[in-house]
Amino acid sequence: MLTEITPRVATVVVLYNPDSAPFAGLVLRAIEAAAPSFAMAVRAAPCRDDAEIDAMMTGLAREERGGVLVMPEIFTAVHRDVIVAAAARHRLPAVDPNRKSAANDELMSYGIDRLDLFRRTAAYADRILKGANPADLPVQNPTKFELTISLKTAKSLGIGSRRRCSPLPTR
Repeated sequence: MLTEITPRVATVVVLYNPDSAPFAGLVLRAIEAAAPSFAMAVRAAPCRDDAEIDAMMTGLAREERGGVLVMPEIFTAVHRDVIVAAAARHRLPAVDPNRKSAANDELMSYGIDRLDLFRRTAAYADRILKGANPADLPVQNPTKFELTISLKTAKSLGIGSRRRCSPLPTR
């Protein structure tokens, strides 16, 4: 998505904390496998505190055409404000799976519609409480996703100045 909205991005760093994201290796391999089709280089950016986040963003800002992909995990959720502020300070486009990040001026978020997931969870629990055997029920996967773009951040990064964008509906 970063290459669609910011074609200038050639290097993407994947931000995560290795202590709280044991699945990071799997996700990184999938991203690295897809990167050549987008003419993009991918680098892991393991960070464990605010200072490491800032140092990583500072280093990436020195390079040309960099962007940040924030992995969905507890560390990045807790440090969201630091990540968003550092990306803005260094004028780096960043994408995060959590809608709150774009609402707080990170460039873009793309992720599951959590409200839809919670509604579906209630119906699933209701089936179990009415006697359904959980082992007989199918695994539920997200079916709705949300894309949110901060127009303020896009403008500050010089993105989309020639395109006319319609605002996304709000809830």
